[in-house]
Amino acid sequence: MVVERATGTITHRHFRDLPTLVAPRDLVVLNTTRVIRARLLGSRDSGAPAEIFLLRPIDEYRFEAMVSPGGKLHPGRVVHVAPDLDVEIESLTERRTRIVRLMTTLTSTEAIQRFGHVPLPPYIGRSDEAPDAERYQTVYARQQGSVAAPTAGLHFTPALLEQLHTTEIVLHVGAGTFKPVETEDPAEHTMHEEWYEIGVEAAEAIRTAKMAGGAVWAVGTTSTRALESSRGEPGAGETKLFIRPPYHWRVVDKLITNFHLPRSTLLMLVAALAGYELTMHAYDVAVREGYRFYSYGDAMAIV
Repeated sequence: MVVERATGTITHRHFRDLPTLVAPRDLVVLNTTRVIRARLLGSRDSGAPAEIFLLRPIDEYRFEAMVSPGGKLHPGRVVHVAPDLDVEIESLTERRTRIVRLMTTLTSTEAIQRFGHVPLPPYIGRSDEAPDAERYQTVYARQQGSVAAPTAGLHFTPALLEQLHTTEIVLHVGAGTFKPVETEDPAEHTMHEEWYEIGVEAAEAIRTAKMAGGAVWAVGTTSTRALESSRGEPGAGETKLFIRPPYHWRVVDKLITNFHLPRSTLLMLVAALAGYELTMHAYDVAVREGYRFYSYGDAMAIV
């Protein structure tokens, strides 16, 4: 779906048509993060099942994580994942997540790769399988660190990328991306931190495109948040930026994204760019026309 902000026009295209929408001076920004095997499935001392869902690293062996069952996994408890991997619950955070420690003779990266599971979206309704380790990645994924794929990028193929002028940045997707807004006032919603990095080469490409009169296309809401957090300047850090109407855009001109759930920060970001009324109209059209929603669904280009 192509949504034109200036006119409110909605048209229906194939994703392979994207190069016809991107002008020669435009720049397409890709998030090259790679999904890790963030789900650690094991058992408690009683033998009952337990899960550790790693969110972000604190140091080599300590992570912030969500756990299940939350009522049972208090500080001091241990989850047995494999003969060479136990996970100790160290402390409870203010937002009810846990700080956990991986206990293993391996490096944390080796342990996660060997014993972890691909964190497929819950609605997939099945356990991860061997092909998911690559299928739930963009074709340009390189830097390990996300607990969910930047799914707008799943539509790209190497052949399509060759037709576009692109640059690469990183934002490691964490709970901040998919945690729903549960407060009545969105301004009271607290985002989780997510780490991002804008390299010198990417910042220069952005500056050059802007000076030449080109548009900066963000592939996905994760690229968008990294670009707006950095204001297009080189550097790295953590962002809790919550983009919602009204919002003053500094870097991103156009957006490629999927179709999102109600009350999600992702949908609010889309509305901040396209406008609330046009966004709601586009979603009405998407439902009527049978567009597929969620991670493996169809794409929208906001131009």
